Amino acid sequence: MSPILTGVIASGISGNLTPPWSPEGAYDALATVTVPAGGAATVTFAGIPNTYKHLQIRAIAKNTLTNVYTANFYMRFNGDTGTNYSNHAIYGTGSSVVPNIPTGANPSFAIWGLSGSSQFAGHIIDILDYANTSKNKTTRILMGTDTSSGGYLGLESGAWMNTSAINSISFSMGDGTQTIAQYSQFSLYGVK
Repeated sequence: MSPILTGVIASGISGNLTPPWSPEGAYDALATVTVPAGGAATVTFAGIPNTYKHLQIRAIAKNTLTNVYTANFYMRFNGDTGTNYSNHAIYGTGSSVVPNIPTGANPSFAIWGLSGSSQFAGHIIDILDYANTSKNKTTRILMGTDTSSGGYLGLESGAWMNTSAINSISFSMGDGTQTIAQYSQFSLYGVK
């Protein structure tokens, strides 16, 4: 199967393009989205095939707030905006360790470590057994960013209380008024 290499804001994986090479190894590159000028309210990967064991997303991203390094950045599956997500996180600043359990009327995965006006944050997001219809879905996330006064490094795990195979993944900022900043990039990989 040839990897899917297209990715656009709001419609995600939009077609099957055969690259001029055949990937070898444990990962296939499926899609990459780079946020255009003006930012984006949402980035979505859609039409994800169910032929892999796991998914991984590698992202370099930031919010559009000035000097806010840990804004919530939500990840949702199959368009589900319900309250059937849970997660917890721990992050360190070099001088302290802070546990965090995001709460709210509509809890979902919150990716910490997003940076403010000049720094981007790196994220590696593993979505385990995403196509298995016999179990709820789990994630693990490693993230970090440099700041003018130090930095943040975080680890998060979460669950989506749903046994459906994941065929779309969307990212948006937590409060609905922020945007994902220009040049933020999300790459989706299938893990064999």
